[in-house]
Amino acid sequence: MKIRTARPDRGQHSRPRMHCLNKLEAIVVEMQDPKSGVRGVEQKLNITIIPHVISGKDIIAWIANKMKTPPEEALAFGTMLVSYGYIYPLHNHKKLVMCNDTSLYRFQTPYFWPTQKWVAEDVDYAIYLAKRNIRKKGVLEPYEQAHYNHLHEWLNYKWDFIVMQATEQYKAGKERKKPDRVVFDCQERAYWIVNRPPRRTHSAMDCGPDRLIDPNADEKITFDQYRRMNMFYQQAIMRSKVKSSVSLGVLVKYITTYKNHDPFLAPCLPSNPWQTDTDTYWTLNMRRVDIPTKMRVERWSFGLFELLTDLRGRDDFKIFLKKEFSGENLAFWEAAEELKWGTASSISTKAESIFKTFLAPGAPRWINIDGRTMGLTVKGLEHPHRYVLEAAQTHVFMLMKKDTFFRYLKSPVYKDIQKKALNPAPHNFRLVAKLVYVHPSVLSDI
Repeated sequence: MKIRTARPDRGQHSRPRMHCLNKLEAIVVEMQDPKSGVRGVEQKLNITIIPHVISGKDIIAWIANKMKTPPEEALAFGTMLVSYGYIYPLHNHKKLVMCNDTSLYRFQTPYFWPTQKWVAEDVDYAIYLAKRNIRKKGVLEPYEQAHYNHLHEWLNYKWDFIVMQATEQYKAGKERKKPDRVVFDCQERAYWIVNRPPRRTHSAMDCGPDRLIDPNADEKITFDQYRRMNMFYQQAIMRSKVKSSVSLGVLVKYITTYKNHDPFLAPCLPSNPWQTDTDTYWTLNMRRVDIPTKMRVERWSFGLFELLTDLRGRDDFKIFLKKEFSGENLAFWEAAEELKWGTASSISTKAESIFKTFLAPGAPRWINIDGRTMGLTVKGLEHPHRYVLEAAQTHVFMLMKKDTFFRYLKSPVYKDIQKKALNPAPHNFRLVAKLVYVHPSVLSDI
């Protein structure tokens, strides 16, 4: 005998849709009201009289009248009731949709409603399939037979118990009246077709992983949690806040600054290559050109990040730093970027080279950063990774942003490149008419 542990329950006990299901049940209760609900009739199924049978078009009409919605939305809502198992079809039980015709349906008993939170366990489903196998004398539907074979293999250590339970339930069911027995069989089959649908079939009861917090439970807050909440709110009160007017002002300033550089808001000079066949715009704005355009040079003044992102601007910034004898900060920033975006196999080699060049005592291009950042960086280089220089790189970037960048904007280097920058004139596309000579003999033939 092969013994296996039970599979963990993958269901989501604290389902956030429980509030939605409660609303659905309230509608279903109204639909079953004897006076204002959907009118049910007795229906003959084979040779058995089934009570309280309703048609699909009556359900759709009631929903449309109750909710004041068009028939299409009422049909979608009715399909949702069927997919959750509140209403089940009598004939085509595998088709969990609402049809706006004379198709017959019945209300599911509240015992099988989803809000009961009955877990559809393998043992219960195996007992149900074994009972159907006894009643149908071994003739099950293909998807039921596949589930039956799988459960027989999975629960083989307790299959004798399952068969015994199925036999007892089958004998107890035969003692009921035939209409009651048929109704219960339909209800049970409708429950399992919702909770254990055929394979490769979508089910409305599918749910995600387990939640760590039950949103429906009354949480008991301890004294320590109250203390932490109090500290959090005190810090939130003391935290500096920005007025909405200031935030909007910053947003307006940003839009005003970048407005002329946005190809959607301003025209490209000399022309937009996506709208014309001329690629002059791309040629003038290549990564490293001898003379950039005025718009490109103007964008460098927006911030240090804009300047360093543009390779042509970075080269111009290097010329200025070389004259100032302070190019080690930019060299370290570039080395950190290369380490961050380089290959994984070269991280150790590059980190060692950066340490010897910029951080080691007596290094040829030693950078001046505070002791705390230097200590953290040197300690991190013992086990290097891509972002080991993040703190030092940020510190160096802020130093260049606060001092060197503004001196660069006032330097002759930047002013000289501003004077040399190109200002391309917009292309003037004109339609040229071509004159075609036509021989008189051709005209006479027309």
